[in-house]
Amino acid sequence: MLSYRHSFHAGNFADLLKHIVLTEILEHLIKKDKPFDYIDTHAGAGLYDLQSDQAEKLGEFSNGIGKLKPEQWPALASYFAAIGSCNPKGGLRFYPGSPLIASYFMRPQDRATLYELHPTDFKLLSQNTRSNRRIRVLNQDSLEGLLSLLPPASRRALVLMDPSYEIKSDYDQVFKVLKNAHKKFATGTYALWYPVVDRHRIRKLEKLFISSGIRNIQRFELGLESDSAERGMTSSGMIVINPPWTLLEQMKTLLPQLVDALDEGKGAFHSCDILVPE
Repeated sequence: MLSYRHSFHAGNFADLLKHIVLTEILEHLIKKDKPFDYIDTHAGAGLYDLQSDQAEKLGEFSNGIGKLKPEQWPALASYFAAIGSCNPKGGLRFYPGSPLIASYFMRPQDRATLYELHPTDFKLLSQNTRSNRRIRVLNQDSLEGLLSLLPPASRRALVLMDPSYEIKSDYDQVFKVLKNAHKKFATGTYALWYPVVDRHRIRKLEKLFISSGIRNIQRFELGLESDSAERGMTSSGMIVINPPWTLLEQMKTLLPQLVDALDEGKGAFHSCDILVPE
């Protein structure tokens, strides 16, 4: 299915969580001079106009990035710098997706492979990344192609998986792909985003990871409302395999602050824990 377009949701509370975690991992990777590979399995268009009809139709960014002022978040300076790089005239007209956030941190020695199946978003992604020759954009199924990229020549990599979960089998499929990827490249960092629409599915996904034999797995969640079977996505989370040693403490500090900033009296919450220890 190819109906999902992230342009309707860009900059929402789920993007905050996903992109803050992404930024923290990328900042850790560039502390060493050694090159790394960035692999994005569901890259989207790469850049989103928050004044477009699609973004304004739902207005989700207004209760996401629209609520945060850079000067009030010194701990997120690098995240806002990545956003600022896409807004040379200042303000918040454009919001970068994960590919352009990663591109902001990439150095001459680093490489990226971006997958996007949607034909329109693939064209936009190609245009939005064309100035960076270290980035390769592929219009093919990433869940089939990912394993062929592992292990990378750099022996250091971050794999971001951000499927739309339009079909229920996506939950099982991403787990199987991640488990096989970890078998081929056990030292890579893997970050999986998930929406909480049906908590039962997320509990099942967590149990799969806990019983997988994979070590060093952390989980982070940010929600605007308590779980509900009637209101669509009320929260979202990130499962991170082989996270930077600093990530857990950073998120323990940031997530309560984000809850305070986003809470509209509907029970906003966060969670931050270790699914599987090292």
